[in-house]
Amino acid sequence: MEPEQAQVDMRRIVEVEVGALSVSDSPRVAGANQDHVEMLAVTDTPLPPIIAHRDTLRVIDGMHRLRAAERRGQCTIGVRFFDGDEADAFVLAVESNAAHGLPLTKADRKAAAARIIGSHPVWSNRMIASTVGMAPATVAKIRRQLPSAATTGNGRRGRVGQDGRFRPLDGAEGRRLAGDLIAADPGLSLRQIARAAGISPETARDVRNRVRRGEDPLLQERDVRERRGGGTGPGRRGSATDRAAVPPRAADRVAAYGRLPVPDRKEVVNRLKGDPTLRYSDTGRTLLRLLGIHAISTEEWDKISAGIPQNCRSVIAQLARDCSDSWSQLAQRAAEHHAAGSVGA
Repeated sequence: MEPEQAQVDMRRIVEVEVGALSVSDSPRVAGANQDHVEMLAVTDTPLPPIIAHRDTLRVIDGMHRLRAAERRGQCTIGVRFFDGDEADAFVLAVESNAAHGLPLTKADRKAAAARIIGSHPVWSNRMIASTVGMAPATVAKIRRQLPSAATTGNGRRGRVGQDGRFRPLDGAEGRRLAGDLIAADPGLSLRQIARAAGISPETARDVRNRVRRGEDPLLQERDVRERRGGGTGPGRRGSATDRAAVPPRAADRVAAYGRLPVPDRKEVVNRLKGDPTLRYSDTGRTLLRLLGIHAISTEEWDKISAGIPQNCRSVIAQLARDCSDSWSQLAQRAAEHHAAGSVGA
């Protein structure tokens, strides 16, 4: 949501005639709350500047302050201008009203989510949820009720997440694209492939290995059966020792999908805590602490992301991306060292 904020001229406040401003196209379906307007009107402090769309003079953030200024008999009010299209102006209006002041009603937020899905169809459910202030599952339900499909300008089906990355809805498409990238430039790193194709670095590694073996980048039904059923062969990852360290169900899931569900992740971390090679070394204990921190539920992550203060979101988003890159590097190095050790054994 930072792109919209970046287009607000925060350095300049312009006094604009109250009558020239419009409150149409507000995310508040029922209009202004008169009790809140009255409360603002009788305060002794000056009203803070509002935000308005420069092209249309529509109020983006501050409808109640504008009405309070009218009640006070003010001729003008301080305005910061937003430069951008009307769709982005509405998104900023929703985010601003969800972040402070009188909260949007449930009906307001649902209507706003439906409108943003229509104007920004490639935004992920989680990204829209963070804007309107509701659960991603609720946004997903609203999206299912709408006829539109998420596509990018070049026709690829997918979604853009809060980190700005595009991820295909169809995993096969991401694998296919990764295979094409590797064929065109075998020297690309796993991170470059993953970012360009919208897949995880581990999936990029699997695709690269398959391409090197002359196999199809896409997972065939036989590969999925082998990974789920414990068969041997190129589709099966890890040694018997590795599989023994992971509960059987968890091992099957991580082999088939490349990612452990949260309950299995917690179980694996707890079992690793009993490994003396980790418990009795400073490096091992540090690693166990870091792994334990990340073994929290999706709901807990949702609460954390929803509770990030507005003024810190951009910095925290960048730090989170940096941490994600560090974990990806650790995963790559650990896998490479494991592969080297298997060859030498």
